[in-house]
This record gives sequence, C-alpha cells and structure tokens, in this order.
Amino acid sequence: MSTEQNARVARLADTARATGRLALDTEFMGEGRYRTLLCLIQLAIPAADGSRGEPAPGELVEIADPLDEEFDGAALASVLADPAVQIVVHAGRQDIALMRRALATEVSNVFDTQVAAGFADLGAQSSYDSLLGEVLDVRLAKGASFTRWDARPLSAEQLRYAREDVEHLLELAGELERRLAALGRLEWAREECRPLEQSSDEREPEAIYARLPRVRNLGPGSRPIARELVLWREQTAARRDRPVQSVLSDVALVEIAKRRPTSSGDLAKIRGAGSVASGRAANEVLEAVKRGRNQPPEEMPHEQRPPAARPEDAPLIPLAEALLRARAREAGLAYELLATRSDLQAIVASHAAGEQADVRTLRGWRRELVGDELLALLDGRVSLSAAPVSERRAPGAARLRVEPIEE
Repeated sequence: MSTEQNARVARLADTARATGRLALDTEFMGEGRYRTLLCLIQLAIPAADGSRGEPAPGELVEIADPLDEEFDGAALASVLADPAVQIVVHAGRQDIALMRRALATEVSNVFDTQVAAGFADLGAQSSYDSLLGEVLDVRLAKGASFTRWDARPLSAEQLRYAREDVEHLLELAGELERRLAALGRLEWAREECRPLEQSSDEREPEAIYARLPRVRNLGPGSRPIARELVLWREQTAARRDRPVQSVLSDVALVEIAKRRPTSSGDLAKIRGAGSVASGRAANEVLEAVKRGRNQPPEEMPHEQRPPAARPEDAPLIPLAEALLRARAREAGLAYELLATRSDLQAIVASHAAGEQADVRTLRGWRRELVGDELLALLDGRVSLSAAPVSERRAPGAARLRVEPIEE
C-alpha cells in the first residue's frame, strides 16, 4: 500500500510540474492535542489529453495518507516549493501551515479561491460549497465533515467527501482568474495571497509569553519565572500531546509566577494550580520557578503604541468607513478586504497626531484604490456627500459623492 501510494503521489507531482497547477486540501484533527494532526492530503491536477499531453476538462484526484508509517512526502514537498507550480487552495491558511510543518517544506505561488472571491464581488468569507454553486453551478453532497479523520480505515463516505474538496478546485480557480483578469484585479488577488505562503502553526514561546493575561502587571522578578513556566508548559504539552491549557491554564501560570512558590504546599494554595501541585509535575514546576528566580529581574520593555484616539475624532471613523464601503461597492470588492474598524481607528488617530498609520489600507493596491482618497478626506481636501436620489436609483450608481474642496 505505502509503496503504491508513494508512487502515485510522485507521478502526480511530476504531472503538476508539467501542467503548472496543483490543487491542495487537507483533513486534520486538532481536538485534544498539542499540535493539529495532519490526517489526509487531497491533491488534484488538470486531466491531460493523452494524445497531445495538453490539459483537458476535468481533474485527476489523488488522496495521500500521511498517517501511513511508510508515507514519503518528498516528491510532494518538492513540487509545493516549486514557484513554477501554482498551488490552489480554498481558505488554505491551515492547510499550508500543516504542509510546511509536516513535510518540512515551503509552499510558493499560492492562489486561494476564497481570497480571490473577495475581489470578484463574491464575498470575502465565501465557503467552497457556495462558490461552486454560484460560479460553476456545481452542488456537493457533503456529509462527513465532523468525523474522526485519524481513525483507520476511512469509510467510503469519508473518502468521497475528501475527494469533493478538490475535484472542482482548479476549475473554480481558473474561472475566478478569468474574471479577475477581465476586471484588472488579478494581480491584487495574487498580492493578497502571498502572505499565505508563510502560514505557520508553530508555537513561539516568546509570543505566547507576551500574550499571557496581565503579564505586564507582573513585577520584574516574576517575569523570568513566567517565561520559564511557559517553556516548561510547552515542553510538557508536546511530550504528552495534550493542549497546553489542560497542562496549566494561563491564569494559573501567571499566578504561580507572581507568588513564586517554593514547595508543593505553596503550589496547592494557588487557585487553578491543583493539577500541578503534586508528583512529578509539582517538582518540574518548582524547578522552573527556581530557574526563573535565579535569573536577573526583567523590566517590561517600552511598548510603542499608536496615538490615542481623541473623543472629537470619533465621528471621523464612520465617515471614513462610509467612503471605504462606497468604493468597495463601486469596485465590486468585499469591504473586509479594505480595512477593519481597528485599521480606521489607527488611521484617524495617527492622522490627528500628524502621523501616518502603518496599516494595510495605506499600502499597495488598497492605497491606490482608496487610501490616498481617505487621507485627502481626513485632510479636508475633499468632501463626502450623498448623491441625489435620481442618481442613486440608476443600477450600480454610487450612493456617495467625493468632490474636491476648492481653496
């Protein structure tokens, strides 16, 4: 089975290089584990015309089982990292992160159909099923999404469900690319997909430490202890393959760092620390506390914060949102692609302080589409008003007017 599977995956990888496209999806289990477990890899390539070797309608699907002890993903890893091969996914951040970790590979040239849909006036969070129906008039009979993908053997229903996730993915991507090219937005979508190539589910202890609740309230002597406890908890959860919060909660971890216990009796008095107050766990926690106590006190670094919002600037945020929503509607884009409310708050507050916020709305294609205009609005160089009712009644007409203000 393993030898045959590896050979099929290798052949598919070779064909993906020849056609320049590969569809990817995964099934995984994250419940009750330290790291999400990759359980299945679904792949699809364009079907080829046997007489000429050219792409033909349809897609060839292969399902790989990474839980097979003899599974060899080297050929797949190589093609995923090949920038000449477009990797097509749908809402693929988790899929890409899993492949990067499980196969120790990079993933390049990503095209995400959910991201692309947002540029084609199809919604920024469209599901795969809804896009297939709206774009290709294809309906899927889903039924096995909440099953044990880590159990073997897989049922016929599970295998059918898994195949459906990639059977039409390349066709969907091709149609979205055609529409976006006609609209002049294909490069915008590709730009938005590039950050997905760096998707990761690796756990960084420093980032975890920084996100601890009330960590900034800890004294200088307690902060090294909290760091040591974070490291111990990560190592312990990985060894046991359990979620970190089941080993020791964030709240209990911070409280232990604050109280600096020296005995299991001291540990037992700390609320939430009962699971580590005895046996091997207690000894390990106390050792972590001791290591932290032996380190130099740590002052909390100064955090560079954006300018604070002023009450008098509050009305500018809905004004800015109105402009962005109008431009998104006119361009046939999902508004969510342009900005979040926190982006707008940062832009308004920074502008009032004579600064420019470092947010996505003021970078790249977003700045070209609406960012410069938004800054002009905040500068008072243009005005925003409602268009006359007669104009608004016309199909597709703008509801708002943006006009320059004469000096």
